[in-house]
Amino acid sequence: MICHYIVNISVLLGGILSWGLMWPLIGKKAGDWYSAHLKPGDTHGLQGYKVFIYIAMILGDGLYNFCKVFRRTLLGLYHQVRGKNNLPRVVNGSAPESPQLSFDDQRRTSVFLKDQIPTSFAIGGCIVIAIISIISLPHIFHQLKWYHILIMYLAAPALSFCNAYGCGLTDWSPYWSLSYLCLTSHGGVLAGLAACGVMMNIVSTAADLTQDFKTGCLTLASPRSMFVSQVIGTAMGCVVSPCVFWLFYKAFKDLGLPTSVYPAPYADIYRSMALLGVEGFSSLPKHCLILCYGFFAASIVINVIGDSVPKKYSMFILLPMATAIPFYLGSYFAIDMCVGSLILYSWERSDRAKADAFVSGLICGDGIWALPTSILALTGVKPPICMKFLSRVVNNRVDEFLNPS
Repeated sequence: MICHYIVNISVLLGGILSWGLMWPLIGKKAGDWYSAHLKPGDTHGLQGYKVFIYIAMILGDGLYNFCKVFRRTLLGLYHQVRGKNNLPRVVNGSAPESPQLSFDDQRRTSVFLKDQIPTSFAIGGCIVIAIISIISLPHIFHQLKWYHILIMYLAAPALSFCNAYGCGLTDWSPYWSLSYLCLTSHGGVLAGLAACGVMMNIVSTAADLTQDFKTGCLTLASPRSMFVSQVIGTAMGCVVSPCVFWLFYKAFKDLGLPTSVYPAPYADIYRSMALLGVEGFSSLPKHCLILCYGFFAASIVINVIGDSVPKKYSMFILLPMATAIPFYLGSYFAIDMCVGSLILYSWERSDRAKADAFVSGLICGDGIWALPTSILALTGVKPPICMKFLSRVVNNRVDEFLNPS
């Protein structure tokens, strides 16, 4: 309900295209395009089509919008230097004047821009962190060379923008898929996994900070105060996260194995991707690379069409980023989202104010009731049967508890 209608429709059509048409058809090519005796999560088989076509689509959409925003920024700076500044400015704490913004939005913009983080500090911080990583990481992972880390930090802005853009659009952060691109063939599997971990942290932080700063903007919080809080939390995480992992590692001897309570399925996926990075594109399933090229180009073409047609028609153009989500995650949530859009549309037609309050109530209610139900399920206390109808994540936990077999 909180996503725009075209986002949900794009997700639904992406689910129909991928799981309704493409994957069943490609699945019938088992034994011809790829081996029929591979595990379900092996990227040399059907999983390879899902992962790489998904990556190609989000890269095509994200890079197009990155170039578009970068071009507009350069034009704005050019006009500013030439004395034709069209960029919004904050003067004496007042918000930029815009007839399209309400008073509340103007106030939020004014407060947020007035206390923003200096650009020089942001760029300097990135350079310092990159230097620290270049010096320290090769001593931890000997297969990872300094120039691998340098290349990653040079590519990080574009990939971070793609992830933050997609997260802001669909509320999903596909950082783990973008980090696949750092699985290098130089240095072997270990170097690829280490590089993947570095890029994963960079890209995921970009989306997390964007969400946090958006929340701060809406609540009139100081960006600088939020940034300091993020630094403190990150420093704590550097200590807490290894300790938690060590506890799990010592408590569960079969941690990470398929038969374990904590099988860590993504570990197997990343290992397969690392092996693929070592072996090269030649190990991809048949026609997979051609399909990736096609969907990458299609994402760019759709964006060009959306920017070329009049605004009253562009709102009906599909969003490649949203369309790509079901290709890998599955289409199970597409119908849920479209039903939510239908309910919201019907309610907005009758009473828009109550519809907005209803959406906020659903989000808060689901989050509040998910917490005690999860605690009951994890502590072994049988949860009330009425809690079976709360959220999909909680339902799965309750089902596992009620039916352990």
